[in-house]
Amino acid sequence: MRCRYLTHPQIIVDPALDVPRWHLSDVGRARVAALAAGGALRGTSRIISSDETKALETTQPLAEALGLPVEVRPAMHENDRSATGFLPPDEFERLADRFFADPHTSVRGWETAAEAQARILGEVSACLDQPGDGEVLFVGHGGVGTLLWCALAGRPISRDHDQGPGGGGNTFAFTWTPRAVLSAWQPMERLSA
Repeated sequence: MRCRYLTHPQIIVDPALDVPRWHLSDVGRARVAALAAGGALRGTSRIISSDETKALETTQPLAEALGLPVEVRPAMHENDRSATGFLPPDEFERLADRFFADPHTSVRGWETAAEAQARILGEVSACLDQPGDGEVLFVGHGGVGTLLWCALAGRPISRDHDQGPGGGGNTFAFTWTPRAVLSAWQPMERLSA
């Protein structure tokens, strides 16, 4: 079974809102609309999303274009950083570096990388234990997406395998049986190319 993991694209950073309730920016919405209109996801038979607002705003247009329902999995959320809430970008990046560098240690109360990896792997496993035909699209977040990529590739947790800069909107393909990564992270626009 071929699967894809897609991260939400650019967001509006709003310190007044809880991070899980942040919305896509106009740029992010335009990128999703172009992907939905392009037909690159034909053959997708299931769409499974985190329940964070930015993930759902990515998922809905894709599901509508494909005529599919959205399966919402709350435990597919990004790594839990609620202990610190919003952080200025430079401080966030320093903590994210520590999160990946020491996966068994909580950084300022954050969920550990090892815990987040076990959680996302468990959610993907639960979804793929259900039989089905066609491709499966998971829509989520960069941090847990990177942890999933590392697990599927048999690599240690490392930020070296992160989706990279640019604000998200990246994807990779994988198979579940056997577990194997089929591609590195790539911008979602490459699906239409």
